[in-house]
Amino acid sequence: MKDGFISAASGAPKLRLADCAYNAEQTFRIMRAAEAAGVKVLVLPELGLTGYTCGDLFAQEALLSATVEALGTVLEATRNLEVVTAVGLPLRVENGLYNCAAIIQKGRILGLVPKTHLPNYGEFYEKRWFAPAPEGTASISILGQEDVPFGAGLLFRCDSVPDLILGFEICEDLWSPDSPSIQMAQAGATIIGNPSASNEVLGKDAYRRQLVTMQSAKLLCGYVYASSGAGESTADLVFGAHQIIAENGTILAERRFEGGLLASEIDVSKLASERRRTQSLGNPPQTKPCTVGFGLTVSPTKLTRYVSPQPFVPENREDRDARCQEILLLASLGLKQRLEHTGAKCAVVGLSGGLDSTLAVLITGLAMKLLNRPMTDIIAVTMPCFGTTSRTKNNAVILAERLGATLRTVDISNSVRSHFRDIGHDLETTDLTYENAQARERTQVLMDIANAGGGLVIGTGDLSELALGWCTYNGDHMSMYGVNASIPKTLVRHLVGYLANDGEKQNLHDVLEDILDTPVSPELLPAVQGEISQRTEDLVGPYELHDFFLYYVLRWGFSPRKIDRLAQYALGRKYSHDVIRKWLKVFYRRFFTQQFKRDCVPNGPKIGTVAMSPRGDWRMPSDAHRVLWEAEIEGL
Repeated sequence: MKDGFISAASGAPKLRLADCAYNAEQTFRIMRAAEAAGVKVLVLPELGLTGYTCGDLFAQEALLSATVEALGTVLEATRNLEVVTAVGLPLRVENGLYNCAAIIQKGRILGLVPKTHLPNYGEFYEKRWFAPAPEGTASISILGQEDVPFGAGLLFRCDSVPDLILGFEICEDLWSPDSPSIQMAQAGATIIGNPSASNEVLGKDAYRRQLVTMQSAKLLCGYVYASSGAGESTADLVFGAHQIIAENGTILAERRFEGGLLASEIDVSKLASERRRTQSLGNPPQTKPCTVGFGLTVSPTKLTRYVSPQPFVPENREDRDARCQEILLLASLGLKQRLEHTGAKCAVVGLSGGLDSTLAVLITGLAMKLLNRPMTDIIAVTMPCFGTTSRTKNNAVILAERLGATLRTVDISNSVRSHFRDIGHDLETTDLTYENAQARERTQVLMDIANAGGGLVIGTGDLSELALGWCTYNGDHMSMYGVNASIPKTLVRHLVGYLANDGEKQNLHDVLEDILDTPVSPELLPAVQGEISQRTEDLVGPYELHDFFLYYVLRWGFSPRKIDRLAQYALGRKYSHDVIRKWLKVFYRRFFTQQFKRDCVPNGPKIGTVAMSPRGDWRMPSDAHRVLWEAEIEGL
């Protein structure tokens, strides 16, 4: 529960139709298993104390009386259990019989939620037995409890975890256009539970999955779906115990045809934060719902949900290729429009033989193809200097030639030496001035070539470098259009790899593979025995870690403590605790101190949900202090 993670579970116990005592036993057994597993919220199937397919037996006094007794048995057997559980049962209230979910905890009924939308089609004729939920909320007495809230739309608020607010709807309620969960979410519910009994027919599982996933996305909530399985009548239908746990459009866990307990962790603090950010649920319902309080002991939640070590990169090859294709299209369309609008006669790219400039020139080539312009309109400029190795220079030349670009080589070493004499800098002093003078000279050359040719300088810097400020101010920091501006370093590598394996670009395969194998380096310090001496990740840290930090800082606004916990969980086998925290400190230090560079960056196309344009995506004062974040890291 710390850091906002709530362990939630869908349960599908095996039942016997109309054997309420047996079903009660299965219910409290699965509740005990959930409690032992650390589950705090458990959703069980619709009408689970009787079975959904009892038919006209729902009109039998014996069954209805036995159902209440079974609920009492469950309450008595679980009076020491903290897990909040939704148990399905038919319940008589005054002159109606209702398909209900009893929300129970510690041997008490917190509330009773009746089903709102009753199916009356195909194989389902619930209106034959049940009444739809009445309007408003009433109080009833049951099993010795007075004033138990009864009504659709009840909310259950956790006193010890403010972001944990539960709401419940039942089966068909989800399939209806005015699902009760809509108003529940608008009123603050962050987890919706759905006790269900949905049979299996061809294709229905996919549709059901889409409904649950999209409802969780639309309502920015966690959604726990529990359908009935073994024990239901198979006279005309088959029930598959479909269990789904989703969070904001992502399925955390899913299972069919097995039953038992399926658990995962829902991040309610992330959901609450996203709601505040988007304000998409900013209009609460006009009628204030009845809210019931409950308590939970705050304790660490063991994580079992999947956390990607590279959140910007899909792990599935097919998904990753589709993502790469889409990114390349968006980036090239952005550059196409800029070239058209400005009437640029050429596109000038500084080609170093590294990953970023390689991606930039490849995107430029795609834009030229969209414009039906020759590749010779790309001016690829190599600018060797003190740290340039033959490997990177040769790769830059080969790439430009095979791409069909116009290649220009400008050796800037004499110009930099002249500049050192002008400013009185010793050539033997390989300090920051030594490095930045080369970077700024390269930018000057590119800008002037673009001016001479009536073209635009295409920037090569990526999102990760921008976040860390790993660029020379008014050097590689500047361009006329930055095609890589919102592409993180971990994704740059996959984009180049995708193009290396593109069947239409087989002539580029070998050179792109060698570029992928080359250490990331600005090559601003002299080479040692012809090899790169300056490796970026040795200096600034692994981009795999920094991109992980970047994603959770920018996309979700997580605290350093929570980011550290997730990094240890997702990347702890590769990096030690000390290494992760070392580079987390570096990330925050550079992120805060380098904001001034982000305040004045060129235009560039936004590709994903994380971007840092000062014109909309990230607005931060350049003199903000980082003491709060550093203090939290020091306290880990």
